[in-house]
Amino acid sequence: MKKLLLLLLIIGVGVGYYFYKKEGKILPYYEQLTQDHVGVAVDLQDPAQKEAHFVGSDKCQKCHKENYHAWSHSQHPRMIQDVEKNASVVVGDFSKLPSDANFMLKDIVYTIGSKFKQRYMLAKDFNGTQDYVVGNYQWNTQTGKWQHYKTWHYWYKDAYPHDNMQVPTSKTCDGCHFTGYMAEQKRIEPGIGCEMCHGPGSNHIKDTKSKVYLAALADPVRQNEVCLQCHMRNRDNRLKDHNMSEIYGDAVDYPKGYEAGRSLAKYKMVAPFVMGHETGEFYANGMGKHNRTQGNEYVHSMMGKHGITCINCHNPHTLAPTAKNNTGNALCMKCHSFGSPIGPHEETLSAHTHHKADSKGSLCVECHMPKVGRHTGKSPLTVRSHMFGFVTPAETLKYKMPKKTNACYACHQDKSMKSLQNDLEKWGMVSWDKR
Repeated sequence: MKKLLLLLLIIGVGVGYYFYKKEGKILPYYEQLTQDHVGVAVDLQDPAQKEAHFVGSDKCQKCHKENYHAWSHSQHPRMIQDVEKNASVVVGDFSKLPSDANFMLKDIVYTIGSKFKQRYMLAKDFNGTQDYVVGNYQWNTQTGKWQHYKTWHYWYKDAYPHDNMQVPTSKTCDGCHFTGYMAEQKRIEPGIGCEMCHGPGSNHIKDTKSKVYLAALADPVRQNEVCLQCHMRNRDNRLKDHNMSEIYGDAVDYPKGYEAGRSLAKYKMVAPFVMGHETGEFYANGMGKHNRTQGNEYVHSMMGKHGITCINCHNPHTLAPTAKNNTGNALCMKCHSFGSPIGPHEETLSAHTHHKADSKGSLCVECHMPKVGRHTGKSPLTVRSHMFGFVTPAETLKYKMPKKTNACYACHQDKSMKSLQNDLEKWGMVSWDKR
């Protein structure tokens, strides 16, 4: 009997060790991955928060110093910056501003962005209401050049006059770039502040028993909504039952009325896409052509379908890792182990990639998150895909995507797409369904 118990113990330890070695990295996420979904229509806000209003991030600093410090050094609070308070936030070279620009440096009230491009907000009165418009030129920080900017260029072409001076930022930019505007139509704070992700905090700062929304405690689908409110291209929600002509001059480019914790599905109409049909925003396989399409791609990815969330990879306060500063393979290997059920199924990195382990061809993001999008029409390809599925050269040709969006061709431009596909097939890296 003792020998049998000892044998069972040895087997148990062996099985336990095998399970930990193969799947141990996903154990910390087990509770998240298996959490019950409450449904996308359920309101998750604390009852006391429903009566609260927005107060600005400075009110959070006293009790949340560490998170406030991390956030204040990220790009989020810098999406909108006040030129009068700090003239150095302007990055464009105004000595080279084209002569047909409809603004000068002295006219700028706020800047929009600075990392990849910078646009400029000018004061404009609309029917007695103080508002803003965006100048007809933007500074491309990636090319170091001025280029035309047309507010109506994408889906707004049927929604507003083709004149930047007639398109108010209250309908275009402000919902995502000013904290409080999406929900209250008030510019409480320039940039993306704490309350964009946690909801209005007036009651919470009076009594901490009155909770703000914590997305990390929500189920995986709902957890992503605080990011998808802005990082997912959409349409005016009224287009579900109205024609564009009925909301002409009033169409909005953000989920108007949404607050963190509310049901995003009730406020957001996702930009339309049908697999196999290319649009102005998406290639025919669903990959985005521009920035701010992470959510559109992610919800269809294997990562999204299996319950991985934005904040599993990105620190919600520092935003790291970013497009300009990733961590190599370290982040991906937090969950993925060689020979594990979730892959890589090979035993070594070079066996998986067929490239040297220390080469660009063995970086996870280069193959699974290739650069497929641009920040402007004249920008280089720097926006990484969030679909995560490896797109073969054959698929790139099938969907008539630019060759440079293909992960293989991006490095091996001396080869034809057909020869690159042949290499993959020789390596056994594609099956019958990928031909």
